Amino acid sequence: MPFHLLQRFATAARFRSASSTDEGQTMKAHLASATLLTAAMLLGSPASAQDVAAGERSWNKCRACHQLGETARNTVGPVLNGLFGRQTGAVEGYSYSAANKNAGFTWDDAAFAEYIRDPRAKMPGTKMVFAGIKNDKEIADLAAYLKQFDQGGKKM
Repeated sequence: MPFHLLQRFATAARFRSASSTDEGQTMKAHLASATLLTAAMLLGSPASAQDVAAGERSWNKCRACHQLGETARNTVGPVLNGLFGRQTGAVEGYSYSAANKNAGFTWDDAAFAEYIRDPRAKMPGTKMVFAGIKNDKEIADLAAYLKQFDQGGKKM
């Protein structure tokens, strides 16, 4: 139920209780209001929250070519430690495509989402062969998982 409707129900319950002379009814109305507002707060946020555990499951799509963590090394793709805030084509020792070296942007949530949705559309000429992740929630979850790793691969 949308939050604004829950607020209306809570307001109506408080109004009814104010006109009641029965103290028990007033208490029940206040309890109902508090319950509705609590439910609104709890139910309203998870839909947009990032789920690191789900991101870790999504990471399984990436791990065939990329590594994370303190022992990570470049393989088919570059190490993804400290990805967010890094320039494209910047991992030392990895042989990037000219497209990636010259892309000239810094990885942030928007750039990552656009790239992982369709890598070849975002960066024509990239070596990355991946169909992409189309689900916005999955992309956000994967980003949350990746953000846990600093440049040295330590979980923050």
